[in-house]
Amino acid sequence: MYFHRKCKITFICHGATIYSEEGRFSDAENYPPLSELGVEEMETLSKYLKARGVKNDVIYTSPSIRTVQSAMMVAKVFKKEYVIVDELKTRACGEWNGLTFTQVWKKYPEGLAKILAEPDKKTMAGAESSVEFITRVKNVIDELVSQNIGNRIIIVTHPEVIQAAICAALDIPADKLPKIFIRTGSATQISYFDEWASLVYSDYVPLG
Repeated sequence: MYFHRKCKITFICHGATIYSEEGRFSDAENYPPLSELGVEEMETLSKYLKARGVKNDVIYTSPSIRTVQSAMMVAKVFKKEYVIVDELKTRACGEWNGLTFTQVWKKYPEGLAKILAEPDKKTMAGAESSVEFITRVKNVIDELVSQNIGNRIIIVTHPEVIQAAICAALDIPADKLPKIFIRTGSATQISYFDEWASLVYSDYVPLG
């Protein structure tokens, strides 16, 4: 049925790291961990989720240390375990890993311009194209939804993954992905129906 909701997902963006605070690209799974600010963000968000009564049947997380640390804090509040899903990893940065946007622009100006203007093309630096990335995220979200019909789940992941999930859910063109802003320590909720999806709220950061 058109209005039959299959699954509701609350996407949690991991807390801040030294890389996110410095505006660096990062696709490494073992670095960086949450910063002091990131821990504070996740403590505040976890308390908000509990106080608001955000129901969930399963908590999933990407394999990165920063998302696993964040998932541990969310899971502790709900007294639940979390499940690591490798396909929820962030966008592959290739040779851009660890560089700031300014550094990438100076070192790979053509590659950065290309990935923004031609979202279906790979860059010379080996970064994952926007179309590839959104398709990967859509596939894993579709699989998790199919495994959780009638459930409400939490997914702890990266800003880029949440951007891609929004693009996929709302049929937003891939070249618009960078215009969707997702902060660390924020919550985004999407309801998935038989024929469509609805963005309930996005990039919400509770007051400390």
